[in-house]
Amino acid sequence: MKIAVAYKWAPNPQDASVSGSGAVDWSRAKPAISEYDQVAITVGRGLADALGAELVGISVGTSETGSSMARKAALSRGLDRLAIVTDDDWAGADAGRTARVLAQVVEQVGEVGLVLTGDSSVDLGAQLVGAVLGAELGWPVVTNVTSVAGAAGELTVSRSREGGTQSLRVTGPVVLSVAPDAAIPTVPGMKDILAAGKKPTDVVEAAVPPPGSVEVLSTAPPTLKARKTLVIDGSDPAAAAAELVAALRADTVI
Repeated sequence: MKIAVAYKWAPNPQDASVSGSGAVDWSRAKPAISEYDQVAITVGRGLADALGAELVGISVGTSETGSSMARKAALSRGLDRLAIVTDDDWAGADAGRTARVLAQVVEQVGEVGLVLTGDSSVDLGAQLVGAVLGAELGWPVVTNVTSVAGAAGELTVSRSREGGTQSLRVTGPVVLSVAPDAAIPTVPGMKDILAAGKKPTDVVEAAVPPPGSVEVLSTAPPTLKARKTLVIDGSDPAAAAAELVAALRADTVI
């Protein structure tokens, strides 16, 4: 059995700057492995060790995804090898099309029984990759996963939901979207980085033409409504209270 973990090499939002107007400038943001994907890799490593499975990192992106820095950043976090699609025409690819190509990568890797994804990407944040990937593969999808245990072909999955947690038994291949708090990623040491340089990377070809792109033109905070001021005469407490209640109801506050 093989376990695949989808990851993305994308600009780190911690390096972005915000202007006084609220616009976000990504020009100085250095690419990195998303923190969400680091969590998914950590969960995958623990499960792969428990099951004796191979952990394969899969990714679709520009030529930077295949750079030595990007490959070592991914492999040093515990992946056994990579299977990636790299082409500059994939810059700004939307989540749906990216997921469709990731499904092709999974099929090319072969013998994959489980795919893990992060909660979302740090750049687009669409939270669609896991769902579309599962649909393309014809596999069930479970989101907000906090833990995974069990044996190959039958897993016990815990997921967070509003008001508590839910425990599921999953049989057969499945796509799991991992919650951000499912694990605490460790920082790779020098030994991990050196070992990463010796791990294999397969650059695979997509069977579909490069997709159209989604370009973020600007990012700004929400527009705040002007505050409404209402002065109520409190000389008559009962009348003042009635006026206050009427004003709150008019503004649909109560």
